[in-house]
Amino acid sequence: MSPQRNHPAALGSTLDLALFDNLLDALAEAPDAEAALRQIDFCRRILAGPGIFSIQLNVTTRDDPRNEIHLQRFYSSRGDRFPVQGRKRKTLTPWTESLFAKGQVFVTEGSEALEQTFDDFAQMRPLGLNAAVNVPLMKERMCYATFNVFGTRGGWQPSEVLALRLLALSAARWVAPSPTLFYTLDAD
Repeated sequence: MSPQRNHPAALGSTLDLALFDNLLDALAEAPDAEAALRQIDFCRRILAGPGIFSIQLNVTTRDDPRNEIHLQRFYSSRGDRFPVQGRKRKTLTPWTESLFAKGQVFVTEGSEALEQTFDDFAQMRPLGLNAAVNVPLMKERMCYATFNVFGTRGGWQPSEVLALRLLALSAARWVAPSPTLFYTLDAD
């Protein structure tokens, strides 16, 4: 192992590095997206604790109203509450602006902030979800999906956000953009 990999500041601990090393090996052998995303979800639970992980595919088409984003759930760690193939419509908000217009990570902390950000928070509240990290999956300058982690904590440490971003990068190869994807999002 190289000295850099043993450096404690690399991700917070050598345990994190070993976890990512094992994940990369497991992903190389994953037979399909479902198996790969289950491996990523296993690592997410170790890194972020209790909560939910999902991937929302951007399925916006030319026929959809301007400044609307249409999403379809591609993966869900809680399919009983948040089923795969479930759809939602988003308008221009700080969340959509960050992810879809700017291609930036969106971090939300506290139940009040989640309630203001997510219109389906009523479904999240009974699960004790209190914080979220949403990572855009990008193809060129277009966000074709979002990698979403919701936790039962008050906030996120920078090293945890970084680790979740790395998990999102690991997931990106298993999530193909919708073949009909088209959207225009006007953000000032």
